[in-house]
Amino acid sequence: MVRNFRLWRIRARVTSRGSRIVRYIKFEKIIDTVESLCIAAAYELGDDVLAALRQAAQKETNPAAAKILNQLIENAHIAKAESIPLCQDTGLAVVFVEQGADVAIKPSADQTQATLSDAINAGVAAGYEKGFLRKSVVADPLNKRKNTRSNTPAIIHHTIVPGERLKLTVMTKGGGCENKSRATCFRPTAERNQIIDWVVNVVRQAGADACPPFVVGVGIGGDFELSCLLSKKALCRNLTTRNSDEFYAKLEADLLSAINALGLGPQGLGGDTTGLACLVETAPCHIASLPVAVNIECHSHRHKSAVI
Repeated sequence: MVRNFRLWRIRARVTSRGSRIVRYIKFEKIIDTVESLCIAAAYELGDDVLAALRQAAQKETNPAAAKILNQLIENAHIAKAESIPLCQDTGLAVVFVEQGADVAIKPSADQTQATLSDAINAGVAAGYEKGFLRKSVVADPLNKRKNTRSNTPAIIHHTIVPGERLKLTVMTKGGGCENKSRATCFRPTAERNQIIDWVVNVVRQAGADACPPFVVGVGIGGDFELSCLLSKKALCRNLTTRNSDEFYAKLEADLLSAINALGLGPQGLGGDTTGLACLVETAPCHIASLPVAVNIECHSHRHKSAVI
């Protein structure tokens, strides 16, 4: 009793001094949100991607390429209207989490040990089941490769940020375009044009296999794994945004121009539109290193976000 009383006094004293009041979010709320995001991402192409496809179709000088672009737009309209997947490959669920420092997860009575990751994976499993989405995850990568039949576990990237909100972004990442992503480490003396040439060559090698037109995410800096994460995180940006740094905004524009000059075109059949956007994210890095990663995304560029 004495210990409990003292503990209560400590909690009361801390609260009275203006400490943070933790906001609790129910476990079930996270499940429901992730479930909805998985289905919405699979069925509904973002307005920014649709706008980029329309703009590309209007500017395209190759009639066959323009026809393909218009077919992609029609496909998006049909998928949304009929609640069916944009693509048969409904992807690996990649979830970016921004958890406010003042947010805690409140498990249900029968799940006292459940974590945020548990809630996210439960939401992914529910979304892929309810949405009739293809389940594409194998438990063992090299040996038995047996399907988990739930599209879990998801790939979860978790960050703590200020505030009392929880932001969840679900990207449904197809296997064909992911297979063509690459990373390397340049010498720190590498010049801008060397970076451009390497990125463009990665896109060239991706070719028709990765289903162009592409959205290309580029990560520069950090270390080996952070550059890869930055390249994928870049894909979550709205296609109309530009890097806030003028140097990298110009790099984005020059990369997209060089990518479209390849002439691969929609579905690799030729044309002016190989890329819809190129988005660059950066991070500080070691003085002896210059990591660069490219994450290729196909025209079925699917991601949705929600803030709880």
